[in-house]
Amino acid sequence: MRLHYLQHVPFEDAANIAAWAADRGHPLSHTRLDLDEPLPAQEAFDWLVVMGGPMNADEHAAYPWLLREKAFLRSTIDRHGLVLGVCLGAQLLAEVLGGTVAANGRKEIGWYPITLTEAAARSAMFRGFARQLPAFHWHGDTFSIPPRAVRLAGSATCANQAFQAGDRLLGLQFHWDYSPASVQTMIRHCGGELVDAPGIQQPPQMLADPEPFRQVKELLYQLLDAMAAQGPG
Repeated sequence: MRLHYLQHVPFEDAANIAAWAADRGHPLSHTRLDLDEPLPAQEAFDWLVVMGGPMNADEHAAYPWLLREKAFLRSTIDRHGLVLGVCLGAQLLAEVLGGTVAANGRKEIGWYPITLTEAAARSAMFRGFARQLPAFHWHGDTFSIPPRAVRLAGSATCANQAFQAGDRLLGLQFHWDYSPASVQTMIRHCGGELVDAPGIQQPPQMLADPEPFRQVKELLYQLLDAMAAQGPG
C-alpha cells in the first residue's frame, strides 16, 4: 500500500502515521504544500493522508495552495482512493464532501477523551474499539458532518470528532498521530494559544505521563490496520 501525505507547515509531519507505515512496510511519500511542492499523479499512490495545520480551511488569500489541495482531494475521492484527514485535513475533507468548517465554541487543546457513537461500533474502521478513548487535541475550528457521511465520535468540548463517508474516507478532528516530540514541537510553535481558559491544558499536563502517548499510538495502529484492509482504490 503506497501512502502519500500532504503537509501544511514544517512542524506537523506524519509522526505516528509514518512509524506505522515503516513498521508495516508501506512506502511513504509526501508533499510540502507550504513550500509549493508539486502534487503527485493520482496513480502514484493508493492512500492519501492529509495532516493538520494552524491555518483555517478557507484562508485562501493567505494560503492559495489550499484551493489546489481541495481540487486534489476531490480527484482522489472521485477515483475511490483511500483518504484519511487529520484535524485541518479532516476539515478540508469535510468541506470537499459538502460540509462546513467554523469556529468551535471554544478551543480544545490537550488530553480529552472522545466517545464513539453507535455508528462507530458498526464501522469496519472502529469496530472492536472501547466506547470511550483517550485522544490529544489542538484545534479551535470544527467541521459539520458532510451529507451522506456518518458521525463516529464526539467529545465534551467538540461534538464532531470523527466522520466516515462510505468505506474509504475518514476524518479525525483529534490527534492519534502525535508523538511526545510532536506535542513538544507544537508547544514551541503554537504555545501562544495556551492561555488560561477552559478546554486548554498547559504543557506539564500534556507531557507528564507517557502512558496516553503509548495508548493512542496503539489505537492508531489498530485504526490504520483496519483502513489498510479496505485495499487500494
